[in-house]
Amino acid sequence: MIKCALVDDKPLALDVLTDHISKMPELEIVISTTNPLEALKAVMHGEIDLVFLDIQMPELSGLQFMKIASGKCRIILTTAYAEFAMEGFDNDAVDYLLKPISFERFYKSVNKAMHFLSAPVKDVQLPTSLVEQQKGFIFVKTEYRLLKIDIQDILYIEGMQNYIGIHTTTGKVLSLLNIKKIEGMLSGNSFIRVHRSYLVSLGKIASVERSRIYIGEAVIPLSDSYRDNFFDQIEGKSNS
Repeated sequence: MIKCALVDDKPLALDVLTDHISKMPELEIVISTTNPLEALKAVMHGEIDLVFLDIQMPELSGLQFMKIASGKCRIILTTAYAEFAMEGFDNDAVDYLLKPISFERFYKSVNKAMHFLSAPVKDVQLPTSLVEQQKGFIFVKTEYRLLKIDIQDILYIEGMQNYIGIHTTTGKVLSLLNIKKIEGMLSGNSFIRVHRSYLVSLGKIASVERSRIYIGEAVIPLSDSYRDNFFDQIEGKSNS
């Protein structure tokens, strides 16, 4: 039995979660409240395994709640604003549910939480950032797991609204991360920004034609704002 806390400043949102939980006998509601401080007290006393947590609340925001409760329980964020999800993952949220929450999406999220709850919290702590660089590889958070990617296998990275697509020699990996963040983590590894939405590995470029960069079968745009720096890097490589 997984002991749950429901925290949202809107009673109707609590009713929706309560109804979803009633369909899952493995979940038990220990506390359902509009007061995050009340739920936080139960978490700190070790009474809660899983918290369904709203992000925007007046007394204490969901992100503040997470920082205080770090390591004490698993947390699934509930929010009407997808842009807050990234910071939530930065604080080790298992998942986030975008309101209005369907039972199908709720069920999937609970199953992710069960994956983590099958082991002690301290054994599955995630890095404080979404990507952790270690020598010749990085760890990228994808849904509920960390995936190791060898830097030498990365062809290019594509920014896609709230996500990035990491294109490698073996396929494409999606991660809830912005392109500026991963650009910083890959600095010093011959990756260069060529467009607001693209970061490429210089070593994987096959050819450049006007405003197009060819890497394998991909054609990547080279924007005017990055053109001078790009060709400076290319010329530096050709003269080295």
